Amino acid sequence: MKLEQAAKQLEALGNPTRLNLYRILVRAGEAGRPVGVLQESLGIAASTLSHHLHRLILTGLVSQERQATTLICRANYPMMNDLIGFLADECCADAACNPAADDAAA
Repeated sequence: MKLEQAAKQLEALGNPTRLNLYRILVRAGEAGRPVGVLQESLGIAASTLSHHLHRLILTGLVSQERQATTLICRANYPMMNDLIGFLADECCADAACNPAADDAAA
């Protein structure tokens, strides 16, 4: 994952409403949630929900699928895993030594 893409995704998740929305979709699993259910869960106006969903869709974190007259929203799990991996991949890469060994020596 490129730095710019990760930054855009983290920026989108930096809004409390979008983060809450995303967490609802992550918990929903592959079935996702209809837009109407999301609106009821969050207690926000349809236009506000549309704005927040649009931001998450643009970053690839959420997808939408129309089923007859219903829009189903889903978390994009591979994209979520890529973002988590990007954040964790280089964990402690620049550490000079083993922190556990330092604690034992102290």
